[in-house]
Amino acid sequence: MPGVNDAPGVKVGEWTVRKIMKERDLVACAPRKKRRYSSYVGEVSEAPENTCLDERGRHHFDADKPNELWITDITEFRIPARKCYLSPVIDCFDGMPIGWPVGTSPDAELANSSLRQACAQLKEGEHPRGHSDRGGHYRWPGRVGICDEHGIVRSMSRKGCSPDNQRCEGFFGRCKIEFFYGRDWRGVSIEEFMEMLDGYLVWYRDKRRKSDLGYMSPMQYRRSLGKQ
Repeated sequence: MPGVNDAPGVKVGEWTVRKIMKERDLVACAPRKKRRYSSYVGEVSEAPENTCLDERGRHHFDADKPNELWITDITEFRIPARKCYLSPVIDCFDGMPIGWPVGTSPDAELANSSLRQACAQLKEGEHPRGHSDRGGHYRWPGRVGICDEHGIVRSMSRKGCSPDNQRCEGFFGRCKIEFFYGRDWRGVSIEEFMEMLDGYLVWYRDKRRKSDLGYMSPMQYRRSLGKQ
C-alpha cells in the first residue's frame, strides 16, 4: 500500500511472514466470488485472432522488452457512494501499468483513454500487440482507429473464455486484495475513492516489489536495465 515502503520497520522474508501469520492464526485477504463485470455486447465487428495462444492452446503473455505486448480490460469497484471502473493497460514485459483512467462509466471513452495514455509513451518504431477480451469497447471504429494510427496489432480472447486474458485478471485480483477488500468504504466519496485508487496504482508502478523482478518494482526494474 502507499507509504508502506517508506515506513520504518524490520525487513523479513516471505516465509518468515508466513510462519508468523500461522502462529497467530492470521489469514490473508482472498478474492471474493462475485459476478464479474462484462462489457460483451455481441459481435459488434469482426474479432482479430488471439495472438497470445499457440497451436496447442497454451497461453503466452511474455515479452522480451517494453511495449511489445499490452493487455487490457475493465473492472468494477462497488462502494456505498457509487460504482467505479478501472481500465488499465498493462505491459507484459514487467507487469507495469502504463495507463489507467478511472471513471464512473464503463464506456468506450474510458477504454480509449487508457490506450491513448499508453500510446503517448511509445518510441519510434514500437508497435506492440494489444490484447483484450471481446468487449464492445475494443471493437468500435474509434478504438480500431487508435490502433491503426499507432501500428498496434490487435488481439482478442475467444468468446466467453476468461483464461485468454488471465494475466489482466491476475492484476485485478492483486489490486482488489491489496487495495479494496477488507476496508470500510462508507463515508468515502466517489472522488476520494478514485484519488485513492490512482495513488495505489502509482505506488504499484513505482514501489511495489515483485519477486519475479528481483524484488524491485516495475519502475525500479526498468531503471536498473536502463529502459526508463
